[in-house]
Amino acid sequence: MSDSSSRYSSIALVKEIESPENPGGLEKRVALIPSDVGQLVQSGIKVYVEHGAGDGVGFSDDEYLKNNAIMQTAEEIYVNKSLIIKFKGPALASIEQMSEGCTLFCMAHFNSYPDRAQLLQDKRINVIAMEEICESPKHEPDHQILARVAMNTVLTPFINAQTMGDLQIRVIGWSERLRGAIKRAGNRGPRSLKVIQPTLAFDELDVVGPNALYFYDSQSFNDKQDILQQLEKAGTHLFDLSAFEREHGQQAISAYRESHIPQEFGLRRIQCLHETGQAGARYGLSLLREHKPSVDVANIKAVILGYGNVGQGALDELHQQGIKNIHVLGRAQTAKESIGYWLKDADIVVNGAEQPAELRGKNFLISSQHVKELIPENSVVIDLVGGSATNRSPVEPVISCSFLTQPYFVQDGVLISSLWGWPMMGMMRETATRYSGQIVDVLIGDEKLIDGLDKLTPGVKIALVCGPF
Repeated sequence: MSDSSSRYSSIALVKEIESPENPGGLEKRVALIPSDVGQLVQSGIKVYVEHGAGDGVGFSDDEYLKNNAIMQTAEEIYVNKSLIIKFKGPALASIEQMSEGCTLFCMAHFNSYPDRAQLLQDKRINVIAMEEICESPKHEPDHQILARVAMNTVLTPFINAQTMGDLQIRVIGWSERLRGAIKRAGNRGPRSLKVIQPTLAFDELDVVGPNALYFYDSQSFNDKQDILQQLEKAGTHLFDLSAFEREHGQQAISAYRESHIPQEFGLRRIQCLHETGQAGARYGLSLLREHKPSVDVANIKAVILGYGNVGQGALDELHQQGIKNIHVLGRAQTAKESIGYWLKDADIVVNGAEQPAELRGKNFLISSQHVKELIPENSVVIDLVGGSATNRSPVEPVISCSFLTQPYFVQDGVLISSLWGWPMMGMMRETATRYSGQIVDVLIGDEKLIDGLDKLTPGVKIALVCGPF
């Protein structure tokens, strides 16, 4: 019987076990940590927790009991439950234990596992995909707007003169305050875009003069070597985010908000996208060090495709690890006629570029030919986007994601990894805690998913991938 018109009065929190996207059961994160279960109980919801659900990331059954959870066995946990919460998608055998009309709330990846999707349909299980829930309306913090408007301001003369295609942009350092500027720069189609270390000496800079723009934030960049003065003498364009903020900040942010109606949908509500990029880049560098032991990591050729949330996480990590120059590729650089130039002789390539569903499996940004002919032996390709045989990644050698059981494979001498759930790589407990807070917020915060399927807010409704039944 469907419960789509009623509030969920109880929740079943299920332990992660072996499933199609969790071979070997190595994903051990739990969807709700004990303190967050306590919040739900205080709001009047019964929470049933499967024994051992939190053991894999250090949360004991006793901690759940202290937060007034009702502990149950694996055989009991699915029985007569209206809302089932787990982290990854379910094992096929688990679906058989679910009641018709119940709701499964998990990272469903519905298009990646069509057989499981069909079984859920046949069993009339409502499925809300955590990864599909979006902010509604889109929220943009002031610092992102400031950076975007600042970059747009300095680029406008080049856009008007139709010389963007010749402009080489260098962003000095990476920080949350610079994130929006990097994204806006990439969107404008410059000749090249790099994030460089603030410690570079003037003679290490690869471009100076009127076709170059150095964008920086004096709040975090201490120019001990007088690089800016030397760049200015060479006729290079310079722009300081902090100076722009002092002179135009609040006015610019207010004007932007007045002239831009928030988009209907924004960022994923339940996500660790930045951590995904960090974990992927960190693992990629560890593979590189292992297989190119003599490499000087600071001077490697590092390439990132895309500058969205996962790409920015990779940028953050590579920058923190001291890489002097990080090439950031946008649409212009990833075009078929251009991308070979950037991939040639690369030591590490990180793909954070998504493609529309209609291009998946048809258009590959990094082809098998690139891997064979341009990327050197023992170099590393990290794919942060992933997919499956029915929902392909933009990296052609990646037929489907890899797993912790075998995180990477080798093709034509190149190490390639596209891990399903990158934050599992050394960030399980931290990301479990973050995900749990986001899940509780969706359940009883603004979205109030707990009120039932007939009262879904727009950002949750788009994530109902199966049902309503």
